Amino acid sequence: MAARSEATRQPHRRVARAAALLVAGAVLAVLGAGTAQAAGYRYWSFWEGTASGWSYATQGPSLVRPEDGSVQGFRFSVSADSQDASEPRRAPDFAEVCADTPAKDGSKRVAVVIDPGTAADAPDGETPPPPRTACARVAKDASSAEALAAVAKPLRYDASAMLCAISGYPATGCGEQVSGNGDSDSGTDDGGKTPTPAASAASTGGHGDDGGPSAGVLVGIGAVLLLGIAAVAQARRRRG
Repeated sequence: MAARSEATRQPHRRVARAAALLVAGAVLAVLGAGTAQAAGYRYWSFWEGTASGWSYATQGPSLVRPEDGSVQGFRFSVSADSQDASEPRRAPDFAEVCADTPAKDGSKRVAVVIDPGTAADAPDGETPPPPRTACARVAKDASSAEALAAVAKPLRYDASAMLCAISGYPATGCGEQVSGNGDSDSGTDDGGKTPTPAASAASTGGHGDDGGPSAGVLVGIGAVLLLGIAAVAQARRRRG
């Protein structure tokens, strides 16, 4: 009798193990696919300098009104979002940048740090110029964009007012999506160009803004888990 009971349980155990393996494999496949398709964006990020270093700006340069003695940074690189964006490689040192620009009534001084990034970040066929700094003397109510324009023309913007080029670099493109291997993604309707570098879950191959799995990926995992649980439950019912 015991031998018969054990023989009866064996097929159900195999079903349960197979269901568990199916669930694990499906979860790994879904997560792996999302990681493989992860993409970033090639763009100029905007930074504000403090005594403790750089912080990613929460507003665009046309909206920020820096105080006299401020340091504003711009870095060209490929990143998925603000969490992994590369900061300027030079320290935000106002005293050094504006050492030869004395204060003047009716104006303010803003130190500008411009870092065009590395060759790995550059669009195909372009070479990034070396990083540089400049001290902009501008009107007291001038924005960071106006301070940049005072020392780094020509600037190029797109229709949504996104900063595309500083001092003519890069010559083309604006916030285009870049695949995981560094190639520009031309699979979108607008040739790979996106209105902002803040990637939606749909445009980053299943990843959200924080680099984790998107809601769609999680829903897919949940569905697979439910199927696996149902298979195990059915096997147990048959065993009973």
